[in-house]
Amino acid sequence: MGTGHTVGFGELKEEWRGEVVHLSWSPRAFLLKNFLSDEECDYVVEKARPKMVKSSVVDNESGKSVDSEIRTSTGTWFSKGEDAMISKIEKRVAQVTMIPLENHEGLQVLHYRDGQKYEPHYDYFHDPVNAGPEHGGQRVVTVLMYLTTVEEGGETVLPNADQKVTGDGWSECAKRGLAVKPIKGDALMFYSLKPDGSNDPASLHGSCPTLKGDKWSATKWIHVAPIGGKKKLNLGTPECHDENEQCQEWAFFGECEKNPGFMDVQCKRSCKKCT
Repeated sequence: MGTGHTVGFGELKEEWRGEVVHLSWSPRAFLLKNFLSDEECDYVVEKARPKMVKSSVVDNESGKSVDSEIRTSTGTWFSKGEDAMISKIEKRVAQVTMIPLENHEGLQVLHYRDGQKYEPHYDYFHDPVNAGPEHGGQRVVTVLMYLTTVEEGGETVLPNADQKVTGDGWSECAKRGLAVKPIKGDALMFYSLKPDGSNDPASLHGSCPTLKGDKWSATKWIHVAPIGGKKKLNLGTPECHDENEQCQEWAFFGECEKNPGFMDVQCKRSCKKCT
């Protein structure tokens, strides 16, 4: 009997097949409708509530976490696989991104209220420390899950996107670019890297001030390589090999063309990038 942990051809006890709404090609952004259940949202909020502290940002020079007025939320972190519910959510994220769990950071939970915000920023690192191979290299994709529905404000805005929202019902902040309203259970998935693996300036994003109600969110940052490094698998020759045993199946499903920023690094043999 299998474990149900495999993402790809292999078995998966639970497989999410919800609605995916394409939002933008620059950056590549998608809305995952009803990605989390109400029960899952409430569980994460209540588990995080007693652990919340003032949020920090990563210093571009040193790579260390520092306080900043550009981010006024509170937040906390959960370890990967912290409990059964967190693990269930993490496996679902791995399924939809088709990037294995060893490339994921732990789950971060954020809380915004009373005008709290996060000014536009990038998820990819500017410093060489956090983007180092021992930390999994650069962040490639972000999955931002909304745990509550905000009454007013609190949108996620992407000012450099290839389109902007229009019409009523948006805050002035949201009208600066492409925006997504925080609706309980939905998730925003967007890529920080272009398909060729280079940083995507269009991925600039922020959290508009939460004007009425509470905004709770959970974020998964995913890297191009395993965090902590990983011994090379015997999947080819030393000069031409895959880093993950699932590379062949991912290549079969066309991921070499769809997600080259990840595949060209991790699956060189299956993507025929070497001989």
